[in-house]
Amino acid sequence: MTVKLYGFTVGHLTIPWSFMVDGREGAIKVPVPSYVVVHPTATAVFDSGLNVAALRDPAAHVGEFLAAFHTFDFVSGEELGAQLDGIEFGADRIDLVINSHLHFDHAGGNGQFPRADVLVQQAEWDAAHVDDAQLRGYVAADFDTGQEVRRVVGDHDVFGDGSVRCIPTPGHTPGHQCLVVQTEHGGEVVLCADACYLRESLESLLLPGVISDPVAALQTLHRFRDLQASGSRVLFGHDPEFWKSVPHAPARIG
Repeated sequence: MTVKLYGFTVGHLTIPWSFMVDGREGAIKVPVPSYVVVHPTATAVFDSGLNVAALRDPAAHVGEFLAAFHTFDFVSGEELGAQLDGIEFGADRIDLVINSHLHFDHAGGNGQFPRADVLVQQAEWDAAHVDDAQLRGYVAADFDTGQEVRRVVGDHDVFGDGSVRCIPTPGHTPGHQCLVVQTEHGGEVVLCADACYLRESLESLLLPGVISDPVAALQTLHRFRDLQASGSRVLFGHDPEFWKSVPHAPARIG
């Protein structure tokens, strides 16, 4: 089965270092990654990046509380839909959006693909719809878009052939999931999203300072170590140095 994987940078955010590594001081500028998976039967986005509303007024979109901790470096043309236009898998060809979780920098672009279904863990959908969800990084306008939502529970074989699998990786949020892709040229690739921010996080088992469940997050890091030991290539969620080494579209990751 031929599966192609492409990576995109959908802007950058400057955030407190302590968000990434507990106890660390200062700030860090991190990329906002998105991916496209081209399967013979459908084309999927994994994490859609930032909302186009953040181009105009990020604070108005995410709210003053979240804006106080995030500086946006996001300009017109960096939104995922715009980057896909004119490429072989343009925005109008996206059939499915798979969200690792529903925080504003991972689900903000969902609405740019109105004909696509959205696939998310049921636990994540529930977490995003509690009363104080916006204080936890969720912005309802990002994911309450009227799209068909496929809410899954546990491991999920996206195309039914084992080539693209969602695996639950809770800790960062209650329903966080990662994507495991069997690529044509790059072997098995694990897209960690926020379950593992940095290469350093995995090497030293460093947990973030802002986290839903530290015990589950540590178990998830050990799962990534096991996948890595078995030969999988792990792509870290927001590692600025590592991300420089990742091929960007139109080049392929695998």
